[in-house]
Amino acid sequence: MEEINDFIKIIKEHIEYRQQLIKLAKADLVKTYRGAALGWSWAIIKPVVTIFVYWFAFEIGLRSGKDVNGYPFFLWLICGLIPWFYISDMLTVGTDAIRKYSYLVTKMKFPVSTIPTFVSMSKLSVNIMLTVIMLIIYILFGFMPDAYWLQLIFFIFLSFIIWTLWSLFSSLLAAISKDFGNLVKSFVTAVFWLSGILWNPETVKIAWLKKALQANPVTYIVNGYRNCLINKVWFWEQPKRLVYFAISTFVMLILALWAYRKVRKDIPDVL
Repeated sequence: MEEINDFIKIIKEHIEYRQQLIKLAKADLVKTYRGAALGWSWAIIKPVVTIFVYWFAFEIGLRSGKDVNGYPFFLWLICGLIPWFYISDMLTVGTDAIRKYSYLVTKMKFPVSTIPTFVSMSKLSVNIMLTVIMLIIYILFGFMPDAYWLQLIFFIFLSFIIWTLWSLFSSLLAAISKDFGNLVKSFVTAVFWLSGILWNPETVKIAWLKKALQANPVTYIVNGYRNCLINKVWFWEQPKRLVYFAISTFVMLILALWAYRKVRKDIPDVL
């Protein structure tokens, strides 16, 4: 019953402060790139450099970059890295959200549950821009839009929900304990390499490991992008994976509500 009351309270806070959330998301974007000589260009330069490094390493260096379903390896690669850029931001920046904006809690009495949301909105807006650039690249390679591309909206929405919940959970705990935030950051690289972003999880032969990957929400989102643009698979054609993702989202919601109930009253004093 307490969880339901907390959930209703969080929803009400988001509705009440909806205009402030949009303004703060814009302010977070400005703050991220303010002071840099190239400004907003860094939102594109950093991902481009990362993509180039991985493409060069796999296709030129290791010579293991092969076409996938008739699509160049480069297109398969960016299809996995683009959603990961948002996920990695939420695993790191999202975990530090409340500490970064501690003054909203200590000086302005801003509802703590909404802070991870506007940070997530900020990071997602950049990721949507990168997704649009990715689609333009697909078109330049000669692959025209089709109905499957519309699913990207669905997977972007799912990604926003689960990683915003994660940010609420992790930033609450990180506000109380810096060790938790450092622990999360130490696992980001492991999550990247174990989630099938640079390799195809469908090639895994070990049954239990393959199921574990299918239950990994990072793998689901990345494969969702590739199903839209390369594999041409509708999300309802893989119902078990959708159920796994729904369970992961529900578990994340429970954890976020638990953390909210346990530590929100202590955060102003700790910060």
